[in-house]
Amino acid sequence: MAIEIPQSFWLYFIFIALLMVDGLWCMLATQNLLRILIGLEVLMKSVTFFLIVAGYVSHRMALAQAMVITVIVIEVVVVVAAAGIILGFFRKHESLNVRNTRTLKG
Repeated sequence: MAIEIPQSFWLYFIFIALLMVDGLWCMLATQNLLRILIGLEVLMKSVTFFLIVAGYVSHRMALAQAMVITVIVIEVVVVVAAAGIILGFFRKHESLNVRNTRTLKG
């Protein structure tokens, strides 16, 4: 059983790749913890979009929807934990700059 890939898949693939690169760039190029968290969100949204497109192309939308729901739940847990860590860091250092992590002990 061969999977026929529609022409529009390549357009979606390019968009997903650009979103991934944008998320990675946002995470790697900044020193601000909140911007790093936003970059992680963009990266996770591109993974979610990829799962939806892959489910559409392979005609397994039910499986893709189940995986997307799982990714969204994991994403929410990661964002809440990271936001808590960022909030604690901000309360201690009154800054969101990553360079202030060098003063931490432990």
